[in-house]
Amino acid sequence: MGKSKNEIYAEQYAKCAMEQMRRYGIPASVTLAQGILESSNGESSLAKKENNHFGIKATQGWLDGGGRYGLYTDDKPNEKFCSYDSVADSYEHHSRFLAENKRYAGCFKLQADDYKGWAKGLEQAGYATGGNYAASLIGIIERNGLDKYDRMVMEEKQAQGRTPGEDRESHLTEEGKGYAFPLERLEFLLVTAPFGGQRSITLQTDHEAVLATEDNGKVVAVDTGKSLTVEYARTDGTIYQVSYQDLANTNAKVGDTVNAGQLVGVSGDNLQFGVVQISTDGSRRNIDPAAYLADVAQKGNINLQLMYEGKDLMEKYKAADGAAINTTLSPEEWMKKLLSSEDSGARLGYGTDPVVEMAITMFTSLMALAMQIDNKDEQMKVATEAALGKRIDLSALLPACKECVLEIQDGGRPILHMDNGSGIFSHELTASEMNRLSLVLSDTGTTAEQKRIQVVAIVNSIALSGQVAQNYEQGMEQHNGQGENLQIR
Repeated sequence: MGKSKNEIYAEQYAKCAMEQMRRYGIPASVTLAQGILESSNGESSLAKKENNHFGIKATQGWLDGGGRYGLYTDDKPNEKFCSYDSVADSYEHHSRFLAENKRYAGCFKLQADDYKGWAKGLEQAGYATGGNYAASLIGIIERNGLDKYDRMVMEEKQAQGRTPGEDRESHLTEEGKGYAFPLERLEFLLVTAPFGGQRSITLQTDHEAVLATEDNGKVVAVDTGKSLTVEYARTDGTIYQVSYQDLANTNAKVGDTVNAGQLVGVSGDNLQFGVVQISTDGSRRNIDPAAYLADVAQKGNINLQLMYEGKDLMEKYKAADGAAINTTLSPEEWMKKLLSSEDSGARLGYGTDPVVEMAITMFTSLMALAMQIDNKDEQMKVATEAALGKRIDLSALLPACKECVLEIQDGGRPILHMDNGSGIFSHELTASEMNRLSLVLSDTGTTAEQKRIQVVAIVNSIALSGQVAQNYEQGMEQHNGQGENLQIR
């Protein structure tokens, strides 16, 4: 009987996994099982084309460092995944990913051959969103006897009077350790309600891992499944109490010590994130979480933004003189950012597919043209709502219509919904129609009013064609119905 694909994979990459166990103390059996599971025995497109055997996505830090990436569909289309020169590089990055991420710190307290403990620890820390991850890893290990590789490394190290992973820290950089943002993001955290009217900020989330922001935090309050508060004592005597509310689940109890990047809970549809500063004299005050996160970003060398309606809320706290740096985007730029980034939850894949790019450009330009608002704050609010809803109201451009709405569906498909008084219909814009609109909207030689007139003419022609087609279809249905009635008689 021939060897299974699991066995073939394990034999091929056992040396890589064992070397990682020596360097970092991660069980070789667990690394191999993860590789088998995540890469489909090395046969996934990601593994074959990018040498990525662990499904690790490209973070902003990876991109800023010049790391290559490939675009693949995972939870969403066109997500960026790390690309490596070799499978060995993938194994090394996987080990560093675990060792540098504080949420997995508990795993490194286990024995290097405790594959069951490691499998359960990875699942508890949120390595995979699917259920039964630990059971899947343990099953792969035990069916294929992968723990034999753990024993080989343990025996080797014991003969040397050493333990696997004891030199782990020498392989890691110290820069940026000890600090993390409350959510894992590639570019920015999206704020839907800023500090001011409320004592916290509201962050857009999607039932995802919520993380501790500093090392040596003490959990001081927990409302099981709903909220928790972590207290951090700084060396200058100042204390920060960081609160997480509107949680779907809590993963810590009062008295627990947590470190930066460690999983403390799971969010719901949004996260209320608040910060209380306690001075050395005992006085307490609610501070803008943007100020706290700006400090965390600086200390932890974290290159992320905290975006609200086109503005990075941390910029004014990062400036040396306290003055705000003007990084505010225009409504059109902000909409493009929301529609092109997976951090917003509204990403369509901008910049990767020419058709999608044209659809987004047309969508944002039409929104800017249809927006009959002079107040900049109101413009940004409307732009945010339009981008997140992927829907703009064009009725202001066509006052003769009862309703005219353009909606961008998955894959960048623009659908025009229209009620012109004589009929209601929906029409997916063709590439030719999108191109006509895009040419008008991008023409720098025409005024906004001239563009409105031309856009109205194009939309009306689309509406007329759609109405004719709809009338024809209805006529054919009636004709066929009459024919059926005659046959029945």
